[in-house]
Amino acid sequence: MLKNKHIILGVCGGIAAYKAVELLRLMKKAGADVKVVMTSSALEFVGETTFRVLSENDVCTGLFNSKESSVRHIEWAQEADAVIIAPATANIIGKLACGIADDALTTMMMAVKSPVMICPSMNTWMYESRALQRNLDILEQDGVTILEPGTGELACKTSGAGRLPEPELIFDRVVRLFHPKDLEGKKILVTAGPTREAIDPVRYITNHSSGKMGYAIAEAAEKRGGLVTLISGHTSIFPPFGVDVVKVTSALEMADAVMQNMDDADIIIKVAAVADYRPLEPKSSKIKKDKVNAVSEHSVSETFSAVGQDLTDASSFPDVNSFSANAALTIDLVENPDILKMAGERKTKQFLAGFAAETENLDENALAKIRKKNLDMIVGNIVGVEGSGFESDTNKVKFFFRDGTVEELPLASKKQVAHTLLDRILAKI
Repeated sequence: MLKNKHIILGVCGGIAAYKAVELLRLMKKAGADVKVVMTSSALEFVGETTFRVLSENDVCTGLFNSKESSVRHIEWAQEADAVIIAPATANIIGKLACGIADDALTTMMMAVKSPVMICPSMNTWMYESRALQRNLDILEQDGVTILEPGTGELACKTSGAGRLPEPELIFDRVVRLFHPKDLEGKKILVTAGPTREAIDPVRYITNHSSGKMGYAIAEAAEKRGGLVTLISGHTSIFPPFGVDVVKVTSALEMADAVMQNMDDADIIIKVAAVADYRPLEPKSSKIKKDKVNAVSEHSVSETFSAVGQDLTDASSFPDVNSFSANAALTIDLVENPDILKMAGERKTKQFLAGFAAETENLDENALAKIRKKNLDMIVGNIVGVEGSGFESDTNKVKFFFRDGTVEELPLASKKQVAHTLLDRILAKI
């Protein structure tokens, strides 16, 4: 998304200026052409050479110190696809809100026509002051994107709002600037990840779902302007920025969360791998192995000695499978609610999409689910194929639509699949 984009990174004088170095590295890694403009105060915290080497471009530090052009800051403003100021101090925010242009950065900003994102970073009391908040309101009214600072302990030893967000978050928001906002105002409900059905306080029934596909869809929808609610089972994935996450564990909890959130949704995409069954009576304490079934080292030794076998000779041991268990553990299961079918029966205006992970007969099973569950479309894929399905970062899927249309996609990253899916949904609603 950032490949060959021309981005201006403005760096102001604050202790958080060091984070701008990592932000620069992330944008360069993504293929962007980044040029840095530093205020004189920023030079007191981070050297010009660092930014010049990493950006592979000259760094603008003043209005009249360029050997190439005295209007270089204006030239950069005209070619910029986006401008990011991180960190943005109270001083620069005040100047921009009032239209003051007295150095290279503020003068350039007067000529910028591209999207602008400002990342405030300062003492908590400064950030909460009426003047600073008034200036941020003015900039927002002018169309500037304001990335709210984080909360925590600051360099000035106070604790509260004012921390510059981590470079990864700023980078994510930079990427968002370049996505079309074709889902602006749309409410999207996504389910993701596996459910866990308790056997006892220690053990549970689950599946191999990683949640990657559902999280990719939620992230893509948010970047395109959607108001996204993600109902997620247990995963190890960091939640997408800007998404409202509802954490659940069991199928019953997920069903309840979906029913509570679906009425306001415009689009529902159910990706979660929900367990079909749950234990009828989960135990309140850990199920212990029957001591009768345990074969102690002492009894094994006695058995082997009785037949005169050498216990130091590993080859003399019988196969472990030759020991028969005295009893088997039986768990009675009960069927979980079919959440996708419930949503299909309840939906009114919503576009409802489901996922079908199959091991065989993909087309037949997917088309049957569309009819049976009142879906608008279903995304099918064969699991167990290299590069596709659970745990993988890529996926190979087929789109099946209510009108009988079928589209097969080539192997692609799950992020690419997510955006293609949203494209197709938008074409249908």
